[in-house]
Amino acid sequence: MIVARNRKWDGTAHWVVPGAYLGEDEFGWWVYQAAGAFCSRPGAAFHTRSHNALLIPREGDWVATFYDDTHPGDVRLYVDMAVGHEFRRIRPAVTEFHMVDMDLDVILLADGTAYVDDEDEFAERRVSMHYPAWLVEATEGACRRVLTAVQAEQTPFTGVAERWLARGLAATAAGVWSDEWIPDRGGNDD
Repeated sequence: MIVARNRKWDGTAHWVVPGAYLGEDEFGWWVYQAAGAFCSRPGAAFHTRSHNALLIPREGDWVATFYDDTHPGDVRLYVDMAVGHEFRRIRPAVTEFHMVDMDLDVILLADGTAYVDDEDEFAERRVSMHYPAWLVEATEGACRRVLTAVQAEQTPFTGVAERWLARGLAATAAGVWSDEWIPDRGGNDD
């Protein structure tokens, strides 16, 4: 099990998203979340309505969630700009993934439309949460690079997630999950 624990720059809690570790490839580590899984954040909670695969990249200040074709609103890809990626093993077969959500998101719809979302939140929080200038520059740069890559249909934003989603569906159906450990990326493995 992988539990993604997201927070904001000022340390306040954001989303908590549980999933199952699928494996890794040259792009990073993949986590699967089946339809019906529970997600929460302060003031909100829901059960997912579609299957998805989360990519935690080997490099880059973002994480990407790829949705199957049943996702409401026809969203196929949701890329959160995020910093501070860290894995923490909290007990055998359970790992937490921590990140700091930086507000900006790149969204890809089923019709191929890609856009940046939550620019208003980023502008507001860069002041209210006192984002340092280097962080603003890094986040805006990462967002531009991801949007360009999504629009150009570059991997890993296209042509990769489908096999990971299929692997998650198959593992769920068979009740078989890997208990492989995710390599340390800055956290501890105690």
